[in-house]
Amino acid sequence: MSAEILKQIAEHVIKGKAPIVKELVQKAIDTQIPVKQILDEGLIAGMAVVGDKFKKNEFYVPEVLIAARAMNTGMTLLKPILKAQGVKAKASIAIGTVKGDLHDIGKNLVCMMFEGAGYQVIDLGVNVDDAKFLSAVKDQGAQIIGMSALLTTTMGNMKTTVDAIKAAGLRDKVKVIVGGAPLTQSFSDEIGADGYSPDAASAVDLANQLLGV
Repeated sequence: MSAEILKQIAEHVIKGKAPIVKELVQKAIDTQIPVKQILDEGLIAGMAVVGDKFKKNEFYVPEVLIAARAMNTGMTLLKPILKAQGVKAKASIAIGTVKGDLHDIGKNLVCMMFEGAGYQVIDLGVNVDDAKFLSAVKDQGAQIIGMSALLTTTMGNMKTTVDAIKAAGLRDKVKVIVGGAPLTQSFSDEIGADGYSPDAASAVDLANQLLGV
């Protein structure tokens, strides 16, 4: 019975059926299925398939956004229970578009993918300066910094942030990953980041690999 409900939750996340996901998650809670199991085997399992399809170009941005919205309706029901039970997120990531850059579609997609993979996401927004990234590490305990840029003119600000993290003595406490249309692996190496991801779904794989989770 519980396996069937969880399978249905995952399937309807993939299809982006938000009202059905909400209804099924409530049913799973009411039938006493452990919330961590609902999260892992229902919502996260569904988003993992979505991420995989996105990487293979079987899904595009609109389908991912619809699936993420469906997942979020379930998350809204689970979050208070997870918090009350002290269930910890996989890890914490602070994501922002770098200073001077106001593009947020890619960044929002990455945030959704990480939330869908069980991470605690600190969305720093757009036009994020070094101080905000540093504060996310120092004050909010972010284990990963994710920086995005769409303009070639703002890419250099990624290096400024990496240098600021080094100067603050925090470089060994946080992993730095970067992404965005004009970026490459060699640029990531050049600025001293820990990794580069070509798309939102691969960013989660990269973070899992870097943290060993």
